[in-house]
Amino acid sequence: MLDSSAQTDRIAEILTAHRGLDGPLLPILHAIQAEFGHLPQVAIPQIAAALTLSKAEVHGVISFYHDFREAPAGRHVIKLCRAESCQTMGADAVAGRIKAALGIDWHETTPDGRVTLEPVFCLGLCACGPAAMVDGRLVGRCDETLVAEVSE
Repeated sequence: MLDSSAQTDRIAEILTAHRGLDGPLLPILHAIQAEFGHLPQVAIPQIAAALTLSKAEVHGVISFYHDFREAPAGRHVIKLCRAESCQTMGADAVAGRIKAALGIDWHETTPDGRVTLEPVFCLGLCACGPAAMVDGRLVGRCDETLVAEVSE
């Protein structure tokens, strides 16, 4: 993991690489998250200054979009579909069992850093609900056995 000074330097490089883009905030946020796995707090004032925005405006965008993280995710990420189609196929019950098995709630990571659980609103597998995404891999007709897939 980089120290704060190295993070600041790398963020400055990312900001420079995106200079001149129309609407650069989202591409910058995505690039920083791709680099660090999350959006470090040190990035917010740096981005705000570079784009002539307030820190509140930058934070507002980060908090609006669920894919942005302010802390590192677990080694595995389970995203469970919360859309109506999956709910009618039992997604709420599956989510309850997965949360109980992991001992965490939405947007949380297990204490050992193994798994992060996130809600998503449609994965496009409506005919195969309930649906999930595990480490970027789509899973249809999922159940709580997803937890076993990410056990190490």
